[in-house]
Amino acid sequence: MAEHVDQVSYVSGRTRLYGIVGHPIEQVRSPEMFTAEFVSRQAEAILLPFHVLPEDFDCVVPALMKMPNLDGLIFTIPFKQRAMALADEIGPNARIVGAINALARRPDGGWQAEIFDGLGCVEGFRRRGILFAGKRVMLIGAGGAGSAIAVAIAHEGPEHMRLFDLDQARVSDLADKVRAVDGNITVESGDPAHDGFDILLNASPVGMLEDSRLPIAADRFSPRLTVFDAIVKPETTPLLALAESSGCTTVRGREMMRGQIARMTDFLGFRPQA
Repeated sequence: MAEHVDQVSYVSGRTRLYGIVGHPIEQVRSPEMFTAEFVSRQAEAILLPFHVLPEDFDCVVPALMKMPNLDGLIFTIPFKQRAMALADEIGPNARIVGAINALARRPDGGWQAEIFDGLGCVEGFRRRGILFAGKRVMLIGAGGAGSAIAVAIAHEGPEHMRLFDLDQARVSDLADKVRAVDGNITVESGDPAHDGFDILLNASPVGMLEDSRLPIAADRFSPRLTVFDAIVKPETTPLLALAESSGCTTVRGREMMRGQIARMTDFLGFRPQA
């Protein structure tokens, strides 16, 4: 008979709380990955999943922020733009993108916001030795994550970017943001395509969880194409499965998350141990 354990060591009344807010929420990997990062930095903290319905957002989240032991929130689909209204101070990347994915309590009790999606994506590619400079890039999805990714990539000097979203106003707005970063980039809107592109990125929710759809009409890709999907769960999305069967280089959403976590943990107030 197994010995009964009546307490654990990783949570107590002193534990500082952080949460990730989204709808749906079961696909996120942030709770385990951020909590592991907190532990590695010897921080007495834990990150929890908060499933908030869109119609409840305006009452639930401000109420959560009143909890004295809640020091930060991370936002995922569909709240990255809506959450900006909760911040007292908005960082430079978030101001350009028009969305946030992290909100941290300041020492004075105010809340500071920033977005790290794009920086995490670029870092994931950098760790693979894949550069955006001079490349032709196709980006699907111009919401919070897609906007952050496009702005971060624009700083890397691609030659050409095509943007697609079902909301054309989003596309037009994002194209202006890309041009504001680097006027030398050729920016266009158009349907998802892979022929003639070096890098294909999906920042839409198509392919998440049990969704078997592809965000692009294709039966096969050129093996010269690099394919990225921002979705974390499933780890191998339908898009990545097609890319792998085509012999493409793939970059996973989990790799983007790893690129974000260290920067975001710094932002939330925990510096690495010396």
